[in-house]
Amino acid sequence: MAARLKPSVAVVGGGWAGLTAALALAEAGHPVSLHESARQLGGRARSVDWHGVAIDNGQHLMAGAYSETLALMERLDTLDRIERRQLEFHGPGFCLALPRLPAPLHLAAGLLAARGLGLADKLAAVRFMQALRRRRFQLPADDTAAELLAWHRQPARLVERLWQPICVAALNTPLHLASAQVFCNVLRDSLAGPRAASDLLFNRADLGRLLPDAAAERIRTLGGEVRLASRVTGLAREPGGLRLLGPDNLAERVILACHPARVPELLANLPETRALGSRLHDLDWQPIATLWLRFAAPLALPYPMVALGAADAPWAFERNDLAAGLAAVVASAEGPHLALQPEALRDRWLDDLAGRLGALPTLLDWKLIVEKRATFACTPDLWRPDNRTDLPDLYLAGDYTRGDYPATLEGAVRSGLQCARLIIRET
Repeated sequence: MAARLKPSVAVVGGGWAGLTAALALAEAGHPVSLHESARQLGGRARSVDWHGVAIDNGQHLMAGAYSETLALMERLDTLDRIERRQLEFHGPGFCLALPRLPAPLHLAAGLLAARGLGLADKLAAVRFMQALRRRRFQLPADDTAAELLAWHRQPARLVERLWQPICVAALNTPLHLASAQVFCNVLRDSLAGPRAASDLLFNRADLGRLLPDAAAERIRTLGGEVRLASRVTGLAREPGGLRLLGPDNLAERVILACHPARVPELLANLPETRALGSRLHDLDWQPIATLWLRFAAPLALPYPMVALGAADAPWAFERNDLAAGLAAVVASAEGPHLALQPEALRDRWLDDLAGRLGALPTLLDWKLIVEKRATFACTPDLWRPDNRTDLPDLYLAGDYTRGDYPATLEGAVRSGLQCARLIIRET
C-alpha cells in the first residue's frame, strides 16, 4: 500500500513567523506554498532600500535567551552575521555591565558595580530580583509593570535608569501600561537566566540577509513555493481544504502568519471563526520610530547601543556594518515625540546624541521610518489567541499569539515553530 502523502500547507505571510513555519514543514516533507503580499519578505522585520543601502525598517535587538531564533539561524548558516556582546547598559550618568561570572552571581556583581546608582538603588534592585526568583517569576495577578515596581519599592532613579528602558525596549509598551507578568518573563529569561542568556546580539547585516532570504532559498530547495506579490483576500471552505482567494490556491492546511490586523478580513467567509475575528479587532497597537542617520564619519559610541536618556527613551545604535557612518535612533512605544514633524524629531534626537557624544560628524542624509502598528500593546491580562483555531485545518502564527514573550523576533519564531509542530504531530 502506498504511503499517504503529507497534507499540503499554505502559509499566508512571509514574516519571521510564516517563514519559520514554512521551513519547518518543508523540512518535514509537507508540500508548502508561502504567499507574501509585498514584493519582499520579512514582514515587520524587513530590509528597506535607502539610496542603494539595505537598511532595516526598524532596529531590532536580540538576546542570548532567543534559543529558537539562534537555532534557526544556525540551521540557515547565518550566525556569522550576528555580533554577540556581554550585556552593557550605557545611559547618561549610568552604566551597568554584567561580568563573565556564573549565574546568578553575574547579575548581583553587575548591579553592585553599576555606575550612576546609589547603594540603596543597587540593593533595591537585588532584593527585587531575589523576590521574583522566590516566586519563580510568577505573579498572583497581572498588574502593570509600574505597579509591580512600586509594590517592591523600587527607587525612582533605578526605575528611570534601568527598569523603564528594559520594559519599553522589550515590551514596546510604557511602564504604566505594560504587563507585569510579561515583564517578569523577560527578566526571568534574560537577567535572571544563564549567564549567556543576557548577552545582546547585534545583527551585522540587514534583516533580509539575517533570516528571510536564507529561509526562502531553503524552502525552494526543499520543493516548496515562495510567492511574492501574492495577496490573499480571503479564505473559502471547499471539499479537500481551504481555498486562498486571490492566488486561487487550495490547501489542506492553512497558517495565517500575516499581521493580526488583516486576519479578521481573511476570516470573513468562515462563520466558525467570527468570534476570533472580533477579538482580534480589539487588539491595541504600539508604534516604533526609527531615525536613520548617515554621517561623514562613524560615531564614537562606547558600545553598539546607548540610551540617550530623553523622555521618549530613545536608543542609538551604530550600524557601520551596513555603511560607514550609519547610525539609527529608535524610540519604542507611543509618546509625544510622534506628534513632532520629522525635521523637529530629527533635530531633537541629534541634540540628544550630541549631548551624549559631544560634537557630531557632518550629517549627510537621514530617513525616518515609523511603523504605526509595529507591535501589539503588551498590557495586563491581555487575551492572545492560540495557534490552533476552532477550524481543525486553520492555524495562527505570529508574535501576538499565546506565549510568554512580548512582540519579539523570538516570539514570532516560536509561534511559527509551534504551528508547524502541531500540523506535523497531527498528521
